Amino acid sequence: MDEPDALHGALGRRVKVLVVDDDPIVRHALRAALETERPLEFGGEAQSAGDAVTAAVELQPDVILLDAEISDGQGIATTTALKHRAPSAHIVLLAPSPDDDLGLLSLRAGASGFLPKDIAPSALRRAIRGVCAGEAAISRSLAGIVVDRLKSTAERGSGMRPVRSTLTSREWQALDLMCEGATTASMAETLGLSADTVRTHVKHVLTKLGAHSRAEAVAIAGRLRAGQDGPPPGPPLDELTLRRIASRGARRPGS
Repeated sequence: MDEPDALHGALGRRVKVLVVDDDPIVRHALRAALETERPLEFGGEAQSAGDAVTAAVELQPDVILLDAEISDGQGIATTTALKHRAPSAHIVLLAPSPDDDLGLLSLRAGASGFLPKDIAPSALRRAIRGVCAGEAAISRSLAGIVVDRLKSTAERGSGMRPVRSTLTSREWQALDLMCEGATTASMAETLGLSADTVRTHVKHVLTKLGAHSRAEAVAIAGRLRAGQDGPPPGPPLDELTLRRIASRGARRPGS
């Protein structure tokens, strides 16, 4: 089985790609590149940030090729909006010139790739297949910067963590920052996540600790680290229950 067929078999269907660019010539070129190889499928196009979100919701594409400078430099904001409205889509930003700083911001916003617009069609098709398989589509220089940033970023932690805990590592990071008095915005910046994702982690922390506010969660965390009685450990909440909690519209105090 060749690579395209293997990808088709893994997904069980064709790979629908949405093209977003304000230049009709670029959109036409990208469409031509996609129509020459299965299982890639041109799923539609958009020419502005607003149209991109609308099209993504309607078409539910597997991959979105997004102009990094769409709507006069709204590539990052559009990426964030797309991840919120079409979370299952892999977003690959295409930039007219190398810009590793913009690339890092794109990845932080939830993009799966950041590539030059003049990329060869064959390389672009490989990149699309790669992101569908869970890979990152980025240049070697950007990959090097990402690795350097990870090496230089110390593991955060405000104290000892109990051995028995239903909190995940990311949830403990969120709780550590809550103990430091961090706001949702500063937590998002520190962890490299969106504000919505941070709120979800905070909700999970409050639920698992049986807390009704961030302040109560901080107090419970202090007791847990000191080895004192906290909330009954009980079994971890299953993923379905957590998703239902996170999807509730009401926010807890301090979120």
